[in-house]
Amino acid sequence: MEARFGRRAYGKHRHDTYGITLTELGVLTFDYRGRVETSLPGQVVVLHPDELHDGRPGDDTGLGYRIVYVEPARIAEAVRAIRGRPGPLPFVREPVVTTPQLARAVASAFFFAPGEDATSPALAEGGRGLEPLARDGLVLRLAEGLLAADPAERPAAPPRRLDVPALERTRAFLHGQPRVVRSAELEAVAGLTRYELARQFRALYGTSPYRYSLMRRLDLARDHLRRGAALVDAAVDAGFADQPHFTRVFRAAFGVTPGRYARLQALGG
Repeated sequence: MEARFGRRAYGKHRHDTYGITLTELGVLTFDYRGRVETSLPGQVVVLHPDELHDGRPGDDTGLGYRIVYVEPARIAEAVRAIRGRPGPLPFVREPVVTTPQLARAVASAFFFAPGEDATSPALAEGGRGLEPLARDGLVLRLAEGLLAADPAERPAAPPRRLDVPALERTRAFLHGQPRVVRSAELEAVAGLTRYELARQFRALYGTSPYRYSLMRRLDLARDHLRRGAALVDAAVDAGFADQPHFTRVFRAAFGVTPGRYARLQALGG
């Protein structure tokens, strides 16, 4: 959720999820665990499940923030993949932290920009939420950030082993699927859990399964445009049912809109 407001405040309430907030504008002030806390732009607020809190602007600037709500069960699954064993959920003692890792993870749920570190999960067709592989990558990055912010945790180590045959099968499968791929499909191909697969894939190939899949789909769309296909046909064939989404993702990856790319190709550019 993205929120922008001036003097309004919201009363005390709880979530049954993690609420991970990136403050972007003004001062976020809130009561939490018997203290008054403040978060400045660039800082991250970590609200744990079922903990009472409120929120309000801390000055006359107004307040802007982005928050991602994540079910504890998803974080637990991702943490298990990172640790290599079951264990407790991460616990961030200080509710306001300055951590670029978590800030980038939250921001990535809302934006799309080229490059793995800046990449954000793209919205699925019609704005109905994140694509499945994008959601997996986001949860994994949030879990890594929560573990890094937990003073009781050791820094997360790279995967202890890489199942190279499974990763090669996964890459080959993604290469041949110009569509949105479901997490369960990829787990069946790899024989790994979605979060273990995401970690190992990134370690071997330097990118996430989502990003790899997305770029193969964009490559297919670009090839169609070079051949003179209509924009809508290029988008649909590459698994994008929403034209604005296709345009946004294409421009973020290649620096031009699909329409301009097609016109340049027609002119021999």
